[in-house]
Amino acid sequence: MANRAPLAPNEWYHCYNRGVDKRVVFKTVAGYERFLAILFLCNGDKTVHLSNRVDTNLQNILLDPNIDRGEPLVDIAAYSLMPNHVHLVLRSSRDGGIARFMQKVFTAYTMYFNKRQHRTGALFAGTYKSKHVYDDRYLKRLIPYIVLNAADLVEPRWREHNATLNQKKLLQYPYASLPDFLGVPRPEGKIINTSIHEYYETIPSLDEMIAEARLFYRENEKELRKLT
Repeated sequence: MANRAPLAPNEWYHCYNRGVDKRVVFKTVAGYERFLAILFLCNGDKTVHLSNRVDTNLQNILLDPNIDRGEPLVDIAAYSLMPNHVHLVLRSSRDGGIARFMQKVFTAYTMYFNKRQHRTGALFAGTYKSKHVYDDRYLKRLIPYIVLNAADLVEPRWREHNATLNQKKLLQYPYASLPDFLGVPRPEGKIINTSIHEYYETIPSLDEMIAEARLFYRENEKELRKLT
């Protein structure tokens, strides 16, 4: 599933990584929020040092009009943070944009995590992995799977056709871009690029997204099982 060839600009890619030895990389609310802040701040050709800020609250960072990130490196269509892995759907706006963005993100979070856990060394299992999103159909099936990844935490059997999912709990999961995709207003909406909506005549319902996510999992089960 890994693709280490140069990633072409203006093409979508599913990028992901997991903790080394499948270890948990998000242990606290602060860790999840720090990663989201890093996703936002690292998406630019200027360097923003989060460690230099007195106020590192995620909401305040997202609402701060004085932050200058420069020109974006990538478009972020979707993301999901799970206890031991991360999913992103990215499109580079320039040559090498995804590689630079991912290097900034994972370096910054590893430094943060290691400092707080009093450890050294790699946190994630090597460099990130990526898979080219080769057509619109694949993209429209991938997006629901990514933003609904937290279904594993709500109902582990959700992939089964007749399984019932608590949709309220899915929408309340704060570390995935499902609410943003569905148009629910919140500060975290600034992390993603809503140009992904251009691929849809109408935004699918949550029921439709769950059905698409199940189909995506069945089609890619062997590869996806390697992530968790």
